[in-house]
Parts: sequence; structure tokens; C-alpha cells
Amino acid sequence: MTFLELHQQDTPLLIGNVWDASSANIVSRLGFSAVGTSSAAIAYTLGYEDGENMPFSELLFMVERISRVVCVPLTVDLEAGYGETTDDIAANILQLAKLGVVGINLEDSKIIDGKRTLRDAADFALTLSSIRSALNHANIDMFINARADAFIMKTDDALAQTLDRAARYEAAGASGLFVPYLRSTEDIAAVVAHTALPVNVLCVPELPDFSTLASCGVKRISMGDFAYEKLQRELHASLKTVLDDGSFSSLFMPT
Repeated sequence: MTFLELHQQDTPLLIGNVWDASSANIVSRLGFSAVGTSSAAIAYTLGYEDGENMPFSELLFMVERISRVVCVPLTVDLEAGYGETTDDIAANILQLAKLGVVGINLEDSKIIDGKRTLRDAADFALTLSSIRSALNHANIDMFINARADAFIMKTDDALAQTLDRAARYEAAGASGLFVPYLRSTEDIAAVVAHTALPVNVLCVPELPDFSTLASCGVKRISMGDFAYEKLQRELHASLKTVLDDGSFSSLFMPT
């Protein structure tokens, strides 16, 4: 089944989000249908803050290592594209395609001087259109998951903004619509009804269960960096126990 076809099922596609070859191995062994990178988790693993603070070359290296251990579709969180121009972003996507990557996330906001800023919708749609044209010219079939960040930005008109952006991004050639922090069933249903694009939601507190999301028409569910963050908390607690006990015995206790 192709990556596009995985977005057209009655049961939403659950993405196993990873940050290195080890986590990708676990996700693969568990039988996830697709693997996606978490930009934040990869950045933290390499000692960077999220928001394109790591060089694209380092992201590319991590993706290459991950691609070696997965045999299911691999999609990459490309944030805002790691490039100042559309040509730069398209060139980055072409490098990912050479590694076997079949999908990307591209967000319509960007962190500038530590502050996330929502891009003009028309400008981002033009970027999407130009990237799609460049990929078509190179004969690259890439799933472009356009991320609409109005809910992340907590704008007063987040739903209206998202509906407007969904229409623009669909017309510009996006393959899917990713709306992080979309969580109420009413808002989810409104977005799904407004676009023909498969809608992707993110693991956040108060997100409905998978069955409810399916009934709302959601086609894809991502976990972002939440699994990574949970493991970091568990590692912290485990190592603190070693210090407190003055012994390694806790590391050998059954889980």
C-alpha cells in the first residue's frame, strides 16, 4: 500500500514518530504502518533547540540512519523547510527523496529570534505551489503535509484561519493538512468537512481517542515528540533512583 493510500482508509494512519535509528527500530518491530521523524526530538537528541537550529546536514544524517532500519514509508518533519528560498527548500526535499523519504511536513509558521510567527496564507500557498512544481519537474512523487499553525498560535480566529488556509493549501498542491492542537470534535469535524485533503491531528492532552477521531473523519494521527519527552522523564527518574539508592539494583527490576 502506498503512503497516499494509507491516508485513504477508514482507520486513521497512526504515525510512529522517531528521533534516531534505535527508536525507529522499535517502531518498525511493533508494526507501525509508517514512520515519521520528530524535528523537536531529533534536535534535542543532538543538543539543539527546536526551530531549525540544527544544520540541515545533521538532520539529513539522522534521516539517513533512520532510513536504513525501516521498511515502511518514511516521512520527515522538515519544519519550515530549512531554506531561505523556495529553490533551497525544494533542493532539500530532493535530497530526502534520494534517501527513500516519501513524505514531508512543511509548516506555515517559522521561529524567528525565538518567537514563532504565522506566515501570510497566500505567501505560504505560493511556496507550496512552487515546491510542487519543482518536484513534478524532477519527477518526484512526494506527499506534502501542509501544517496549518493557527491553533498552535492560539489566534482568536483559529478555526476560521485554518479553514481559509486549508482551501488555499489544497489548491496549491498539498497532499494533506496537518493541524496541530486541533482537539475538539466540533473543530475537527468542521476542518474535515471543509477540505478534501486527509486531515492529520497531533497527540495533545484532551485529544479524543482513535475511534472518535475516525468517526470525525481524521485520516492521520501523529505523536510528535511526546514519546521522546516521556522517555526522558523516565530516564531522569531512573537515574535519580540510582543516585538515591547508591546501587544499580533498580536498573534490573522487571518493568
